[in-house]
Amino acid sequence: MWPRSVCVALLALAAGYLFVREPELPGAALRYLAGRLWAEPAESSMAAAWEALITRPARPWSRVAVGVNACVDVIVSGVKLLQALGLDPGDGKDHAILSSRKDLKEAFIHFMQKGAAAERFFSDAETFDHIARAASEYPGAQLYVGGNAALIGQKLATNPNLKILLCGPVGPTLHELLDDNVIVPPESMQETDEFHLILEYQAGEEWGQLRAPNANRFIFSHDLSNGAMNMLEVFVSSLDEFQPDLVVLSGLHMMEGQSREVREKRLLEAVTSISDIPTDIPIHLELASMTDQDLMSKIMNQQVFPLVNSVGLNEQELLFLTQSASGPHASLGSWNGVPDVGIVSDILFWILKKHGRTMDKASDLTRIHFHTLAYHILATVDGYWGNQIAAVAAGARVAGTQACATETIDTDRVFLKAPLEFVTSHTEAPSKISLNPGDPVAQWHREGISFHFTPVLVCKDPIRTVGLGDAISAEGLLYSELYPQ
Repeated sequence: MWPRSVCVALLALAAGYLFVREPELPGAALRYLAGRLWAEPAESSMAAAWEALITRPARPWSRVAVGVNACVDVIVSGVKLLQALGLDPGDGKDHAILSSRKDLKEAFIHFMQKGAAAERFFSDAETFDHIARAASEYPGAQLYVGGNAALIGQKLATNPNLKILLCGPVGPTLHELLDDNVIVPPESMQETDEFHLILEYQAGEEWGQLRAPNANRFIFSHDLSNGAMNMLEVFVSSLDEFQPDLVVLSGLHMMEGQSREVREKRLLEAVTSISDIPTDIPIHLELASMTDQDLMSKIMNQQVFPLVNSVGLNEQELLFLTQSASGPHASLGSWNGVPDVGIVSDILFWILKKHGRTMDKASDLTRIHFHTLAYHILATVDGYWGNQIAAVAAGARVAGTQACATETIDTDRVFLKAPLEFVTSHTEAPSKISLNPGDPVAQWHREGISFHFTPVLVCKDPIRTVGLGDAISAEGLLYSELYPQ
């Protein structure tokens, strides 16, 4: 790649040569060449435009209660840990539940070759403990705050104007890692920590014949406290004293490690507890990787979705959701590269139309924050949410800064992966959008639902991928405003 100064010089020489040789060259062509001399890279244009668009809401949150999954993340190189465990590369295969080292290796390979994030329960406690010890003792292993609720709380706590309540199984190591601005009720403390293993891989990393298309991570645990959502009742009972103006809920996916009977009973109990939250307090539900279609269908169709105002999810969760409920594009087996914007838009529209406030007045669901590596979409029922241009831009900005571990977007370390031209639907007469990096938030409307789209500036060499989705949802919520009804 030539330095930018060399490219500018060559363009200048070309423009001068053409002017001398072709004095009658149309002015538009000369102006185009001159403009290219000083053209700003798309990444710089986009980063600057976001800064102008990201404005605080008129009525910001002041007290946010977050629950209920929390743990300590042990982060380590996936390939190096599996090698240290004596495992060799081979064929990938997904497993809904892991029960052996072989299952772990196959599932890791399956998702690494896709470059997709995933999370699985490890059923064998003794084998998991052995792997966890090997991971925590591996050179370079790092301990961080983990669990969607704790990560969202930790991210929100960086705002000094917010008070954060976190309920979850908080052990001594996790308590030490939490921000001082995070309040943990005494009933939420426990003597030991829950550990989750995060196997990371980098873009282009190889293992045998395997090559990762982009950086991501594979998560697994043998987590009984979070799996039973033990702290949900503590969480709900803490709200009376804390008096939040926003509740963030996560951890439903952890119930997949339970037997079907236990899980169904616990889900009904969870729904009863969530129903006890006063209706004037908005609830955001953060989803995570799931494999049980029956559980996902119950969460969406008849249990949790009608009780929450907002949902956050990624491309794997969105596709699994429509497959579980036979929604639009349910026959799509997996995403091929960057998820098609029109397909994503169709599924988001269907969720809000069928399960949101537009059709079912008993449902409170009016907002979905979709995030994938290359772009984000905020879909909202009209009349309920404000400042969503700023919210989607803020979510995209934090994806670039947190992945690269920088305070602001470093345009030399990020690149544009999203399509700048796309159609907004494949199930109705589509409209085509061409996005200008200098005006990076596209908007469209469909039957009372508004969509806000913006690309992500993807980090070329990410420092850490864990918790990006939680940081994105937290930042999007921080800049969102719920209109009084």
